[in-house]
Amino acid sequence: MPIATASQTAGPFWHLIDVPAWADLLRADGPNAGFTGGDRIVLTGRITDGDGAPCPDMLVEIWQADPEGSYEGAFHGFGRCATDPDGRFRFVTVKPGPVRGRGNATQAPHVAITLFARGLLTHLTTRLYFAGEALNATDPVLATVPAARRGTLLAQPTGKGEWRLDIRLQGPEGEDGETVFLDV
Repeated sequence: MPIATASQTAGPFWHLIDVPAWADLLRADGPNAGFTGGDRIVLTGRITDGDGAPCPDMLVEIWQADPEGSYEGAFHGFGRCATDPDGRFRFVTVKPGPVRGRGNATQAPHVAITLFARGLLTHLTTRLYFAGEALNATDPVLATVPAARRGTLLAQPTGKGEWRLDIRLQGPEGEDGETVFLDV
């Protein structure tokens, strides 16, 4: 019998790897203490299954660039949080800037999202883009997504500095269907 890998035995052990403070990338005692650049934002969302039921036992990780579009600056762009009983997640961070891609193509400001859950043998990867961002129209990754499904990657503003992206693990294709996941 093959030996199970870490990704095959991931949960439900979130209490061992979830540090609630990691959801606030701007906390006073964190790696970004004293960081003053960029616009402070709150990213929220809810993860549901194919029937629309909440997914309360998931771990959400984010990676993002700093406001200048760099992953190598003073800003530490990693965060992690578990979903609550209603499948919700929440991060406090700064809005990332445009990132240089292959061949000097400019990627629109985005946040990479990775989902871990019991029953998922391999984690899921997607992106959060910001609705209304001009560079969304020319983003090389977003351009590979069929137009009818791009909305599943667009966070919507819900207030000043607040953005929401709901993630659906399964469902019909289309604007309100299954979120687009990336094969990385």
